[in-house]
Amino acid sequence: MLELNNISKKFGQKVIFDQFNLVIPEGKVLSLVGPSGGGKTTLLRMLAGLEKIDSGQVVYNGQAVSADHLQTENLLGFVFQDFQLFPHLSVLDNLTLSPVKTMNMSKEEALKKAKNLLERLGLGEHADVYPYSLSGGQKQRVALARAMMIDPKIIGYDEPTSALDPELRQEVEKLILQNRETGITQIVVTHDMQFAENISDQIIKVNPK
Repeated sequence: MLELNNISKKFGQKVIFDQFNLVIPEGKVLSLVGPSGGGKTTLLRMLAGLEKIDSGQVVYNGQAVSADHLQTENLLGFVFQDFQLFPHLSVLDNLTLSPVKTMNMSKEEALKKAKNLLERLGLGEHADVYPYSLSGGQKQRVALARAMMIDPKIIGYDEPTSALDPELRQEVEKLILQNRETGITQIVVTHDMQFAENISDQIIKVNPK
C-alpha cells in the first residue's frame, strides 16, 4: 500500500498541493485525470524523486520512506511522457542497462526478458535500432518496457497513450490490466477519461486551482 500523507508542494507563489492525502491499495490502478496545470505529473515526479516534496510523508507498506527511495530501491518504475530514452543506445540496450547495473541481473537474463517485453508490445523487430528511428508511439512502448524490466512494485505512467493510435492504446490497456493481475500498483496520469475508465480501480479528477 502506498500512502501520501499531508503532502504540500509549491512552485513560487502557486500552491500545487496543500495537505494532500492519498491511499493506493496494493495491486490497484489509480488514474489521475484532468487538464494540464493541476499537478498530476508533478505528483509522479515527486514519487520518482525528481521534484522535492516541501512537506508531508510518503509511506510504503506501513513504513515511511523518502520519495527517492522508491526509485533507488527499484520499487517504482516511471514511464515519462517525453520517453527519456538514451539516444546513443539501441532499444535493447536501453532496456537492459538498468537491471544489469542496479539489480545484478545477468546479461543473458536481461536480454531474454527485454526481448519478451518487446514482442508483447509489438516491437520485436526494433530491438537493435536506435531511438531516433522510432515513431512517438514506438518510443512510448519502449519506455513502458524499460519501466517493467526492473519488476517494480509500482509503475507511474505520464500520459501513456498520448502518442498512440486506438489499436495500440488497447494494447497498453491490456498490459496495464495484466500488470494489475500480477499485483503491481499503478498510477496513471491521463487526459483520456475513457482510457481511465477502462483500466482503473479508482479515478481522481484533478483540476487546476
